[in-house]
Amino acid sequence: EALLEGEVHAQQGVVPRVRPGNDALLRMDLTLEECFTGVSREVTVDTAVLCDVCDGTGSASRSAPETCPTCHGQGQVTELQQSILGRVQVARPCHRCNGSGEVITDPCENCGGDARVRARRDITVNVPAGIADGMRIRLSGEGEVGPGGGPAGDLYVETRTLEHPYLVRDGDDLHVTVRVPMADAALGTDVEVGLFQGETTTVTLEPGTQPEATVTVKDKGMPRLRREGHGSLVTHVDVTVPTGLDHRQRELLEEFRSSTKESAGVSSRSDERSGGLFSRIRHRFGR
Repeated sequence: EALLEGEVHAQQGVVPRVRPGNDALLRMDLTLEECFTGVSREVTVDTAVLCDVCDGTGSASRSAPETCPTCHGQGQVTELQQSILGRVQVARPCHRCNGSGEVITDPCENCGGDARVRARRDITVNVPAGIADGMRIRLSGEGEVGPGGGPAGDLYVETRTLEHPYLVRDGDDLHVTVRVPMADAALGTDVEVGLFQGETTTVTLEPGTQPEATVTVKDKGMPRLRREGHGSLVTHVDVTVPTGLDHRQRELLEEFRSSTKESAGVSSRSDERSGGLFSRIRHRFGR
């Protein structure tokens, strides 16, 4: 019968016994205040670590691995198989050394010769001030130890920012909506906005403040990540119209209306120049 060679259907060459470990990923929830100030948080991870019984050698006597006697260090063995073309020589990974060409003659009972075991451990993660939602913190060498005690991968901590009761983040800026009674919008007023660590800032609304107006206070936003300075606090004005007026309040408003020259009517394109509702509608629809 003819002997056909070269029909190899398995992985060629030696697979290293000691290989780098995989990276690990965990997620961490942060409040907006923790993103503002930065925080050190202890997390528990379940990964592969070096076996402390054999000191990561995989050997009970801590001796070096020996050349596999089955494949003689080649990492693979050849077998003859019968096919329609005759007998075919096929190379397969060595079952004794799993393709590494090396064997541990006295495997450690704790790790079974793999030089690593699963374990839980606590790691301190330092979250920098200004970190944003979805960013990842890389902890070099804190991932899984590789097969055979290979170098550990990295641990990535992905952050998720929890919703704040009234502050909304946009990049380095913070946005807040304040409800302002109609009289305060007309006469002007000051609004106190609570920030972080007990700090408050005063937002001044000028007389005649219009609905949907914005007031920007610089340097009262989020700290810029690994840079100097802060973003801004952008205040959105929601002017409220009183309801359920008593007799005296209605009289005062009637007196006010009769003393002004303004009246309800259709807004014209000329209102664009004064930033009226017509202008805002055009801006919203991109026209």
